[in-house]
Amino acid sequence: MPTAPATAPWYREITRRKAKSFFAAWIGYLLDGFDFVLITLVLTEIADDFRLTPVQSASLVSGAFITRWLGGAVLGALGDRFGRRSAMVASILLYSVGTFACGFAWNYTSLFTARLLIGLGMAGEYSASATYVLESWPARLRNRASGFLISGFSLGGVLAAEVYEHVVPGHGWRWLFYIGLFPVVVALWVRRALPEADDWAARVGTAGERPNPFRPLFAGRRRAVVNSVLAAVATAALFAVFTPLGAGAVPVLSVLAAGCLLAFAVQSGGRRRWLLLVALCVTVFCAFLYSWPVQALLPTYLKTELGFTPEQVSDALYWAGFGTMAGCVAAGFLGDRFGTRTAYACTLLVGLAFVFPVFAVRDSLVGLGVLLFLMLACMQGISGLLPRYIAGHFPTENRAASLGFTYNVGALGGAVAPVLGAELASVMSLGRALAVLTSVLTLTVILLIGLDVPRRLNRLIDPEPVPDHLAAGPPGVRAEPDRGPGVTPCP
Repeated sequence: MPTAPATAPWYREITRRKAKSFFAAWIGYLLDGFDFVLITLVLTEIADDFRLTPVQSASLVSGAFITRWLGGAVLGALGDRFGRRSAMVASILLYSVGTFACGFAWNYTSLFTARLLIGLGMAGEYSASATYVLESWPARLRNRASGFLISGFSLGGVLAAEVYEHVVPGHGWRWLFYIGLFPVVVALWVRRALPEADDWAARVGTAGERPNPFRPLFAGRRRAVVNSVLAAVATAALFAVFTPLGAGAVPVLSVLAAGCLLAFAVQSGGRRRWLLLVALCVTVFCAFLYSWPVQALLPTYLKTELGFTPEQVSDALYWAGFGTMAGCVAAGFLGDRFGTRTAYACTLLVGLAFVFPVFAVRDSLVGLGVLLFLMLACMQGISGLLPRYIAGHFPTENRAASLGFTYNVGALGGAVAPVLGAELASVMSLGRALAVLTSVLTLTVILLIGLDVPRRLNRLIDPEPVPDHLAAGPPGVRAEPDRGPGVTPCP
């Protein structure tokens, strides 16, 4: 495959075929964001209808995270074995059906169950679409591919806010979920004839034996039975933790679920990489803990503490959504220019300056909107590099399954975040609780990513460095230079 001259603009390297492939993945992320954000917009309306407590309401956001670890692993393995396209289609069908089912919920339990289905599809969408785009773009532009792709999720949230403003006041919250099904037709039509990702086609598609990432988990009847039981126990424990079913036993159930997931990580990573998988899961967990209290509870904060009307909430969420989207796009350029980890850590440091000012503004919608734009551009937008950061740790043969499992186990931080925010708000104002959680956990993520902690920890069990597998593309595609594991200065 010929490459563009070094002096040519970067976009000349994105052929029409690659652009079409990117759009197919991007629109899936847009619908992903649209479907997922819907629940955060109508938490107060649902709570009134079903007479829910604040913690129960927040747990509805958590519901989609409980099954993500399973969906990411299963649909990721499907993508590794049969290609990224099949996993992309299966994922979008799952979360669209789950969204439609939310509109028919008759009580808390039925709505929570529909959210579990959404989680399965979301997890597969993340691993399949992210690996598809990263493996299709030139190696030196893969931070851009990652950031541009995640921007679709943010735009989906903005569109959800627009639909909320025009639909819910006159027709009720259920219609918001019914409408969420219709755009899936567009995504399926776009994906009907996609070419396969370059890396997967070159390294796996032509191989005689297709990879099976689950083989270590089911090698032998005894291990297969044990791991099947572990999967059932982990799912049941997580379900109980985030519903009234586990009242009084949450600490024990949480430890039980964590132990089951740790067992899967150790087996999947093997002797040389199990610590890497665990450290990446912890990193993503902390990233969700800093970001999701704001994403999940910002509408509730605006309506309850600031007394905003639905129109004002939508206006504030526009600023937030477009800030995140702009940040994702900027993150792609920063990542390719300065390196993924350097761009990530330094941008989060800048974002910290806006956290407490955001929750200090009470009387100016414009002032709040500008601060939200800047904070989320830095702190949520930089998460556009997360797919590139995680996926680079894994080879093509098991990249989708490893990304799906690692990211979505860590995404349980998003399940904990809104509940933790609601609990903390019982002893202080919701705004202050969100500011404290965001600041403390952001500092943690800066250290984990900036100091390359997952790779450094893995050297304790394997002195051989973990390479950046995405730094080199398929045969014929120019690779970016390896910057090494060290920390470079902030730009």
